[in-house]
Parts: sequence; structure tokens; C-alpha cells
Amino acid sequence: MAAMNIPQVSVSEVADDAVMLDVREQDEWDAGHAPGAVHIPLGDLPARLDELPDTDSGTLAVTCRAGGRSARAVAWLSQQGFDVANVDGGMKAWEAAGKPLAADSGTASVK
Repeated sequence: MAAMNIPQVSVSEVADDAVMLDVREQDEWDAGHAPGAVHIPLGDLPARLDELPDTDSGTLAVTCRAGGRSARAVAWLSQQGFDVANVDGGMKAWEAAGKPLAADSGTASVK
């Protein structure tokens, strides 16, 4: 079986307020997330497809902590017919680039 080419998008190509899909676990989300992100943990994704956000650009950016889980989500969602791309480097790259973070606790950081 041939390896699937995972569509990628760099953090610099994603607007600070872009609608994204964050597939990290709840504690990671609570620690800090992109302001325009929608949270659906990777394990919940198959049951929650109807909650995927619409995007103006057409392609939905998908993120996790470093890019591994979101790459799996992008591969699966692509097979389901969704227009998605993996955020290269995930939320660690997002934070390193100085992009905005939101958190319910007030102080946001990538966990």
C-alpha cells in the first residue's frame, strides 16, 4: 500500500483568526488553543463529523500539539472527501511563531 501524501500548511499561511480544527485532548485544549479553533479530539472525530466547521478559504486547517495526530486526522478526513490540510508543526509551531493563544484559565500556553 502506497503512503498517502498529507496536505500541509505552514503556520505562516494560517491567519491568526482562522477557523481550524484542533484534535488534541481536553487538557491540551484547556491549556491554550488558537482563538478560531474548534475542538474535536482525534478519538471523537468519526462520531462528530457534523461538527466540522465551514471555512471561507475552502481548506480546513487541522492541528494538534506537534503535527502527528493532526496528520492522521487529515489522512482520514481526506479519505472521507473533506478539503483539509495539516498545520505543519502543530500548536508548538503556532506558539513559537507568536500567534495568538486563548485559554479559559487566562494564561495560555501549548501543553
